[in-house]
Amino acid sequence: MRIYNTLQIGDFHTHYCEDFLIIENLSETQKIIAVLDGCSMGKESVFASMLYGKILRSIAKKEFYKDFVIKEKETTSLQDTLKSILHQLILEVKKIQQQLDITTHELLSTLILGVIETKKNIAEVLVIGDGLVACDGEFHDFEQEDKPDYLGYHLQENFEEWYKKQNQRVTFTKFKDFSICTDGIFAFKNLKKPTDQKSEKEIMEYLLIDTNGEGFDNFLDRKIKILKEKWNHIPTDDIAIIRIKV
Repeated sequence: MRIYNTLQIGDFHTHYCEDFLIIENLSETQKIIAVLDGCSMGKESVFASMLYGKILRSIAKKEFYKDFVIKEKETTSLQDTLKSILHQLILEVKKIQQQLDITTHELLSTLILGVIETKKNIAEVLVIGDGLVACDGEFHDFEQEDKPDYLGYHLQENFEEWYKKQNQRVTFTKFKDFSICTDGIFAFKNLKKPTDQKSEKEIMEYLLIDTNGEGFDNFLDRKIKILKEKWNHIPTDDIAIIRIKV
């Protein structure tokens, strides 16, 4: 299993990349992956995506250590693992929000959260807000008409009741090629020659299906560089992609 990633600042963003990504081990056979996209209309939106990402990274490290020291391990489904991680994330964010007197508008970020069973090639994914999930040539576009239902809006709600309403979920079994990415993948533009603009489908297939160059560790970075230098296509919005190939 090879895991590729790329994080790029959009050409229309001048100060910060508001997207973020993490890839961490939960155990010897499980990984957590996530891509996040801070709300440009929020306050200091880069903060929210980085905060969530760093908390998720901390949770993963604690879970990995727990798995390492406990000899008799309980069997937990990927669905339950993902739910537990998300609950821990919300509890930690609420603590920090109270400690730093942070407003809701400072905590707006989309989140695509996945848990991977590496030996069985199973993935459980939850999308909060918008973004794209791809698996073996099939695309799952979670579009909320530029009005994402950010996690930050629901921090004070009863977690169990809120979680039951989350229907942007996908499960993949025995996958060969699996990706998650923020909606920046839809923002590639040919600004030099708009008449040669590639379609969204062509961009998605090139980044999430095409395998040319997969032997390089910077596989996705190279593909984005080729899009820019050979085809004059640049990401006008920030973009974060994680692609896993078996």
